[in-house]
Amino acid sequence: MSDETITVSPGPQFRTAMLLALAADALQLVVFPLFVEGAISPAEDVLDLGIGAIMVQLLGWHWEFLPSFFAKLVPGVDLVPFWTLAVINVWRKAKREAEVTVAEKGLNKQELDKQRFLPQR
Repeated sequence: MSDETITVSPGPQFRTAMLLALAADALQLVVFPLFVEGAISPAEDVLDLGIGAIMVQLLGWHWEFLPSFFAKLVPGVDLVPFWTLAVINVWRKAKREAEVTVAEKGLNKQELDKQRFLPQR
């Protein structure tokens, strides 16, 4: 195998997931606090369920998505952008797995292009 660097770039699913995560976190940080209804906010619950379903559809099931749901149970914790952090963590793990697979199989750049690593469902 040559010394050429192999980079694994995010696919359209990860880009879409990241944009949706950023939008959902922005809504929860900026818009929803303007009309807070307490711990059981239907608007935030619907948003979280919808975003969660879309994330699973785009990226497959990952344990990183659970904290985004449970964060609503603790006051003040929902100020952390959990959806964005979850997508970043899923990408980090998928990238590391792809790099390990490349190293184990001894793939070169052309062979890597033929492999489909991300996302893994």
